[in-house]
Amino acid sequence: LATWQTYPMSHLMAVSMALFCLLHNTMDVHARPANMSALKDKNNPTSKEENEILPPDHLNGVKLEMDGHINKGFHQEVFLGKEMEEFEEDSEPRRNRKKLIEIFSKVDFNKDKSVSAKEMQRWIMEKTEEHFQEAVRENKMSFHAVDPDGDGHVTWDEYRVKFLASKGFNEKEMADKIKNSEELKVDEETQEVLESLKDRWFQADNPPADQLLNEEEFLSFLHPEHSKGMLKYMVKEIVRDLDQDGDKKLTLSEFISLPMGTVENQQAQDIDDDWVRERKKEFEEVIDRNHDGIVTMEELEEYMDPMNEYNALNEAKQMIAVADENQNHNLELEEILKYSEYFTGSKLMDYARNVHEEF
Repeated sequence: LATWQTYPMSHLMAVSMALFCLLHNTMDVHARPANMSALKDKNNPTSKEENEILPPDHLNGVKLEMDGHINKGFHQEVFLGKEMEEFEEDSEPRRNRKKLIEIFSKVDFNKDKSVSAKEMQRWIMEKTEEHFQEAVRENKMSFHAVDPDGDGHVTWDEYRVKFLASKGFNEKEMADKIKNSEELKVDEETQEVLESLKDRWFQADNPPADQLLNEEEFLSFLHPEHSKGMLKYMVKEIVRDLDQDGDKKLTLSEFISLPMGTVENQQAQDIDDDWVRERKKEFEEVIDRNHDGIVTMEELEEYMDPMNEYNALNEAKQMIAVADENQNHNLELEEILKYSEYFTGSKLMDYARNVHEEF
C-alpha cells in the first residue's frame, strides 16, 4: 500500500516543508496549516501497517491536501490516472513519448487530431474515477487489516489499538488498557492525532449511528472525497485551520498568510514568495467563483469535489491554455509533447526536437 504515501513533491516544496517544520514552534499556528501526516514520519516511517490505517494527507485527484496545502501533482493525476506511476518510474524519453502519444489518441475521442475542452473534461472525469476505484481496492485490504475478528465492522477501540501498535506501542498492552478503561500514556502529539481521528471516525459513522464502521464507512473515513458528508467535514476542518477571524469564510489574506519576520535568507524568501503567488492565483482564478474576495464553505466544497463536472471542464480549459501555443483553444499532439512536463512530469521537448532534426 505504498501508493497511500503522498507522491514525491518537487524539490522546492520539499524545502518549504522542511523549513516549515524547523520554524513551526516559533510561528503563529494559523500562519500556515499544520500537516497532521507529519506524524507518520516521526516514528518508524517505513511501517507498512501504519500506512494502511492512518488517513493519507494526499488524496489523488483532489485539489487540496487534507492539511490545506495545494496538491502539486493534481494536473498530472487527472491527466494520467493510474498510469502516473509508470511515468515516474520510467524516465526513458522514447518510451515516455510513445506513451504520451497513446494517451493523446485516447483523449482525442472524435479522432480529429485535436483535443477540445469537452474531450479533456471527459478524460479528466475518467481518470478521477480510476483514482476512486484504486482507493476502493486499497480500502478493502486496509479494512481487513483493522478488522481482527472479521465480523464486517470495526469499533473505534479496535482501530485505536491498531493505530497505536503502528506507532510502536505494544498492541496487547494497549488493548488491555483500553478494555479496562485505563489511562493511555502516549506523547502529546500522538494524543492530538488520536483526538482528531476520533472526530473524523464518528463523522464517518452514517445514520443510524452505531459507533461502528463497516467497509463503506471506513472508506469515507480514509477517503472523504468518496462521501458528500465527509467532503463537507474535510472542508470544515480546512476552513477551521485557515480562518483567523472565526467567520467560517476565507479571505485572500487568510488563504495566503505567512508569518512575517521569520525568514532571513533569500532561498527561504523565494519559497515564501512562491507559496503566496501560487495560492493567490488559485484563490482568485479558481476557488472564488463569484470573485467577491471571499471564499465560502460552499465554494470550497465545490472546488474540492473531484466529481464536479463544472470543475473538470474548468480544469480542462486551464490545462489547454497552458500549452495552446496557436491559440485555437484546442491541443494538438506537438503541443502536448512540448509541454510534457506539465502533463506528465517528464521532459520530452529536447528529445522531440532531436527526432525532428534527424528527419
